[in-house]
Amino acid sequence: MGRPDASSASASTAPVEIVEPETTEEVDLDSPWVVIVWDDPINLMSYVAFVFRKLFGYSKEEAERLMLQVHHEGKAVVSSGSRDEAERDVFRLHEHGLWATMQQD
Repeated sequence: MGRPDASSASASTAPVEIVEPETTEEVDLDSPWVVIVWDDPINLMSYVAFVFRKLFGYSKEEAERLMLQVHHEGKAVVSSGSRDEAERDVFRLHEHGLWATMQQD
């Protein structure tokens, strides 16, 4: 078997076209993350308000308003910020026994 020469190999090589996939999903890295506290059947309402005051420095009135929102609507946004800040807040809420999640706003 002979080896093809360089001229015949290059003549049969077609140019390669790279097609970038089209995506419809846009990711906004600058949009803030929100931390959501969800209602649970375990924690007392007074304790939930206490945690909001302790962790986020809310006034008594604001902490109670958020606690009542959790109680009546099932959830409330308690903080927003960068992803790192939201992860930290969720972790701290979990340490205090509250059910919390985060999502990009």
